[in-house]
Amino acid sequence: MHGRSAVPQQLMVTADHQASYDDPIAFAAGEPVTVTDRTDVWDGHRWLWARAADGREGWIPDDLVETRLGVSVGLKDYDARELSCRAGEPLTGLASTHGWTWCRNASGELGWVPSRNLRSA
Repeated sequence: MHGRSAVPQQLMVTADHQASYDDPIAFAAGEPVTVTDRTDVWDGHRWLWARAADGREGWIPDDLVETRLGVSVGLKDYDARELSCRAGEPLTGLASTHGWTWCRNASGELGWVPSRNLRSA
């Protein structure tokens, strides 16, 4: 669903992270996604500024959309929700892509954390 690695791993947060967006972009595979000309490179990975069909906007990894005949669609489900966390907190890493890891905390909350803020537990 969210990234490239599929084996859960136990991680430890090495630096605090605060979620950046209150209502982040999300879309399902096959849904239309409007990609703008705005791009960014973060930790060596290319990101695109996009708008989902419901109007929410945000950064998405550059490999999540495909454009055919002028229409861009999501290639897989994506949720840009970030997980706020504190140094020393244990997390379970579920997937990773573009310098971010999709994690679950002890309360069951899910979200992305910068991979550079994590280490193997």
